[in-house]
Amino acid sequence: MKLDKDIQVAVIGGSGLTALDSFLQLDSHELETPYGATSAPVIEGILADRPIFFIARHGVNHTLAPHKINYRANLWALNQLGVRQIVSTNAVGGIRKDLQAQSIVIPDQLIDYTFKREHSFCADESDNIPHVDFTFPFCNTLRRRIINAANSLDMDIADTGVYGCTEGPRLETAAEILRLEKDGCDLVGMTCMPEAVLARELDISYASVCLVVNRAAGKSEQLISMKEIETCLDEGMKKVFELLQAVVPSLAHLD
Repeated sequence: MKLDKDIQVAVIGGSGLTALDSFLQLDSHELETPYGATSAPVIEGILADRPIFFIARHGVNHTLAPHKINYRANLWALNQLGVRQIVSTNAVGGIRKDLQAQSIVIPDQLIDYTFKREHSFCADESDNIPHVDFTFPFCNTLRRRIINAANSLDMDIADTGVYGCTEGPRLETAAEILRLEKDGCDLVGMTCMPEAVLARELDISYASVCLVVNRAAGKSEQLISMKEIETCLDEGMKKVFELLQAVVPSLAHLD
């Protein structure tokens, strides 16, 4: 089977989604970029009868910590392959009271607390400094398609939320979560930035599907258990994948 080379859709898989089930793999791309190697080969294939690309953000064996991911290489490679829409999956902690473990959130805003990462393709002196409009960091058209797909599955999701992005790889203190909550954050993760702004610099539409894998620090009487997080990832990512299968056909025709 040959794909139409004007492929426009990509899925970036986060923790718990280093590969796609029911995904017909047709090719694998290891691209050279000006920013070094990608986290993993970019896989080309068919999902829900539509051509897409897939890349595992943390590497094939989940060996890359959030602050060590080469976000610029990943986004540059997808752009080289013609991708115009990206659906990202992200594992997060729930701050807002209703965001319990295994909740799915489609965030509409974010606050960036990272400090060690390359946040732009313009890292050196340049005549073309990309002052991109980042008022709305997630593409609302993509978000609506994902929300509509969830509704078609009768899947209970939160259709708004402010994503607070921390540096990692450690989890946050209770005081830090309290600060994020006062800042207006509903959920906390480590991988949406600089991914979202790099997509914006490349004029690629970007949206996130967040899976809550634990209550954030200080928001539960229990300490955070990595074993419980892993169990939640195993179960919750099944719902995320079901949602991806439902939304990909509509994204393949997005203008």
